[in-house]
Amino acid sequence: MRKIHAAISGVYGYVPDYILTNQELETMVDTNDEWIRTRTGINERRILKGKEMGVSEIGVKVINGLLEKTNTSPDEIDLVICATVTGDMVFPDTANIVCDKVGIKNAFSFDINAACSGFLFAFTTGAQFITSGMCKKVIVLGMDKMSSIIDYEDRATCVIFGDGGGAVLLEPNEEEVGFIDAELKSNGVGRHYLHMKAGGSFKPASIETITAKEHYVYQDGKPVFKHAVRGMSSTLKTVMQRNNLSSENVHWVVPHQANMRIITAVANAADFPMEKVMVNIHKYGNTTAGTLPLCLWEWEPRLNKGDNILLTAFGGGFTWGTVYLKWAY
Repeated sequence: MRKIHAAISGVYGYVPDYILTNQELETMVDTNDEWIRTRTGINERRILKGKEMGVSEIGVKVINGLLEKTNTSPDEIDLVICATVTGDMVFPDTANIVCDKVGIKNAFSFDINAACSGFLFAFTTGAQFITSGMCKKVIVLGMDKMSSIIDYEDRATCVIFGDGGGAVLLEPNEEEVGFIDAELKSNGVGRHYLHMKAGGSFKPASIETITAKEHYVYQDGKPVFKHAVRGMSSTLKTVMQRNNLSSENVHWVVPHQANMRIITAVANAADFPMEKVMVNIHKYGNTTAGTLPLCLWEWEPRLNKGDNILLTAFGGGFTWGTVYLKWAY
């Protein structure tokens, strides 16, 4: 009996229509286009506008597009895993909300909160449900509405983040393509450097926390940068060594779109030429759990069956890791 792999049979992405340019940010906070581009590589980012427009609206666009593209009925889906840190509510899980909105009735669903590594963690989890035989069709969704937790008077964070997301459909495959390996890590010391102070059970919302602006992203850039480069490059190297991969036989590296300097440093540390590295941060900024599927969606026309692809990410927590897959179509 041949080994079952969890293979991507389709990918879809979505970003909102509204474009927040560096020039507009210049009118909102003490910054300028050159400062943003040289430090982050970002020219613009997308923002989800509108009253009561939670991140589930992005999920609806993505999943409806994915189902149509793959000619899949909502009733065929067995599981939906949603990676996000900006769920519509504290509970229920946004995956449940999205399933209700798109008519997925026969699946169970849940969220994963691993910040910018969320899609990696969700993808690896979804793959296990396929390879175990428990599920036949699994949707892995990564998305965030970061504009909902960003202080647009804090130039250290407001220039970086945008809204958007994407999803893949996983199905069983016996052709030696699909999910191959993963190296996933976490370290809770990271909570000191990248977090949202209030809104959880440790520090519930109050007039004081709102006045102190503690419901926005806080980031201490220098330690985050250092840990991100070290974490992503080390897990890349581990997965490559374990699977006899080199920069020559890896077709694409898909890094989390955190910061152009981080992307370049990771590529250099792992000895990958930039022409093999997917980059779209200049258009979308950091969409947190959405960056990896958005890259796969945009590069899909350039991918070929059997291509060796490495996805790597680093997020608050800290969380980080690398996934190795072979493209299935």
